[in-house]
Amino acid sequence: QVQLVESGGGLVQAGGSLRLSCAASGTVFSFPAMGWYRQAPGKQRDLVADIISGGTTMYADSVKGRFTISRDNAKNTVTLQMNSLKPEDTAVYYCRALFRGIHYWGKGTLVTVSS
Repeated sequence: QVQLVESGGGLVQAGGSLRLSCAASGTVFSFPAMGWYRQAPGKQRDLVADIISGGTTMYADSVKGRFTISRDNAKNTVTLQMNSLKPEDTAVYYCRALFRGIHYWGKGTLVTVSS
């Protein structure tokens, strides 16, 4: 059993910053990949950023240069620092952890960016 718990969402003005955190707990102690996805109303869930255990990262083009993903392997946490937020970043953000082909998801945290 794996639980992912996100925190840090909220309301921010355009140009502002937010920091999302996700803590994993349960029977898996090391995830090869952890990341963040987001889903805006009426749209599909899309990758925002991903990081593997060795530290390699990947980002959606829309957030490159603004968002930074990091992880603490010892604590099984992943963090998303979001700067220069735009209204189009408004979405529910989900933490995802991948282990042996299985995707584990958090319940999501809402980020709202006002113009």
